[in-house]
Amino acid sequence: MEFIEICKPFDSLTVKELYAILKLRSEIFVVEQKCVFLDMDDKDLKCQHLMLYQNKELMAYARIVPAGLSFKEPSIGRIVSSHAARGKGFGKQLVALAIENCQRLYGKKPIKIGAQLYLKTFYESFGFIVKGDEYLEDDILHVDMIRSVVSEN
Repeated sequence: MEFIEICKPFDSLTVKELYAILKLRSEIFVVEQKCVFLDMDDKDLKCQHLMLYQNKELMAYARIVPAGLSFKEPSIGRIVSSHAARGKGFGKQLVALAIENCQRLYGKKPIKIGAQLYLKTFYESFGFIVKGDEYLEDDILHVDMIRSVVSEN
């Protein structure tokens, strides 16, 4: 699977990159998952944006969130894959790269996510463990998960 990885702060995004990000997030979170919510929550302005492109098409995206903005720990959010990316490994590649970029930007610290419950096993495969009770967000069950600092032996 060949792709181009881009990770940059909000102020460095081109208009086309921003449009592609917002379009993908709307296609999946609003239309597919039928969540009526304000996606533009002002957090984007302070985040890094990880994009995976293939053939000039945005296939997967995540935002890397600094500590103190969503959780006390650095976090990864708005993790999303396009319909065209499904079943091709983009989701796994995206999460692995998001973890790497989070550590590159904020050091080897625990990373917290608010995960849709049906993806719990997927995130556990990256070392995330459930912390806390299930909760309903935008009519979808979620659970907070944290990935401790993994020592490299």
